[in-house]
Amino acid sequence: MLSRTASCLFWMARYMERAENLARLLDVSQQLTLMPGADESVLAMPLDIIDLREQFMATNKPLNAEEIAYFLMLQHDSPSSIYASLKQARENAHVVRGTITGELWEAVNATWLEMKSLTRAKLRSQGFSRFLEWVKERSHLYRGVLVGTSQRNDAFHFSRLGTYLERADNTARLFRYHLEAFAAPDQTGRPSYYAWAALLRSLSAFEAYRDSYRDSLSVDHIGELLVLREDLPRSLHACFAEINETLAQIQGEQAREVRRLVAEGYARLRFGSWHDDFAADPVAVLDQLIIDFAIIGEAIAQAYWAET
Repeated sequence: MLSRTASCLFWMARYMERAENLARLLDVSQQLTLMPGADESVLAMPLDIIDLREQFMATNKPLNAEEIAYFLMLQHDSPSSIYASLKQARENAHVVRGTITGELWEAVNATWLEMKSLTRAKLRSQGFSRFLEWVKERSHLYRGVLVGTSQRNDAFHFSRLGTYLERADNTARLFRYHLEAFAAPDQTGRPSYYAWAALLRSLSAFEAYRDSYRDSLSVDHIGELLVLREDLPRSLHACFAEINETLAQIQGEQAREVRRLVAEGYARLRFGSWHDDFAADPVAVLDQLIIDFAIIGEAIAQAYWAET
């Protein structure tokens, strides 16, 4: 496979996953702004999680939930808006149109065409929640078509790598923010139920938590679920397992270093204990994991498509 093809497939998948993750992030932030006593830090949560507060402030827009939502949904010149993510996904898919299936191209292209036609007025009339659900549904459609129509070759594997690396980064960032903002007990003496329930729902993990632990929300149990449980699709353990397995399917010896990095991270999560290895300082652990994801992404690029 040509290196450019591998790169475009990887980034097509990352951008589609990024759009969905942004929709999930905005969904939970919109819920948190409804909490009694929600302050500026809660309003700016999505900007802080993806390090875009400074860029938003440069627009001279008021710092309120509506303007932040418009910025992260429709901003054309922001590299991390939903608009920009879907545009980049489509552009990368167009480059490899002859490699992916026709159904997959149609799914990505149709999503972009509908996104391209969206304006503030249309978004306001349909409502933020409906739009965010549409973004998530289009991402689900993309993955379903990818899995249901693609030959299990390197094109499929590079797409999967992009999806799970982006997903792991998002889970770590969301959980890290909540640990800093909401780990302290509220007036009931427990961590804020509303904030942590919103996080779990944003990661499609609320029902899994209820089925697994059957108790009031506990930060330790949430950490165990989101970090160490392999049976939760958006947990860090599950993402590392998928990345590790996918790398093993790609032929060649040029990825020995990235395979080593992923295997080390996977082993730590597979055999780790929340109380013994993470609970003492989970924010520091998540900070390191976020750095590790960036290193792994760069190692994948160096192995498969970086210029030598």
